[in-house]
Amino acid sequence: MSVEMQVALLRGINVGGNNLLPMKALAQMFAAAGCTDIKTFIQSGNVVFRPGRKKDVAAAVRATIAQEYGLKVPVIVRSAAEMVTVVAGNPFLNGEMDDASLHVMFLEDEPSPAMIAGLDTSRSNPDEFAVRGREVYLHLPNGAAKTKLTNAYFDSRLKTVATQRNWRTVKMLMQMMEAGSG
Repeated sequence: MSVEMQVALLRGINVGGNNLLPMKALAQMFAAAGCTDIKTFIQSGNVVFRPGRKKDVAAAVRATIAQEYGLKVPVIVRSAAEMVTVVAGNPFLNGEMDDASLHVMFLEDEPSPAMIAGLDTSRSNPDEFAVRGREVYLHLPNGAAKTKLTNAYFDSRLKTVATQRNWRTVKMLMQMMEAGSG
């Protein structure tokens, strides 16, 4: 029986010339954690892999990044099955939305209903969001650069850590996971 593919989503690396971490070095960290079938996608920290011997790959990679690069980098992991649910569960896929305006924020922890209820739905009009489990789906018609629906906002309100990906990247990571599971 083959182990299910997973994806690691790192936050805040190689953005604006800060927190530089070569993808080759990142892939080697996953290999050192016993992972196989490792593939990176773009420079912003997306790694598709098959987990190996270490139970907590995210913790192992976080520790290696801290030790070797002096960076504290959140590493959020989703299984292939979870990514299928993420892609199928986007409430903004109604045929009228432009894929370029769609994003998903992946949360480390699932927020409580009380925390979700405390979010300001009019914080960044005309932007919209919907929280589903450990994901926040975003419709950002004016783009991610102009929204007030940021990682920092959701981190502080939901008491967790988030990292955001555009819809094109989410779909590409899903395709990579499907290709690796064959």
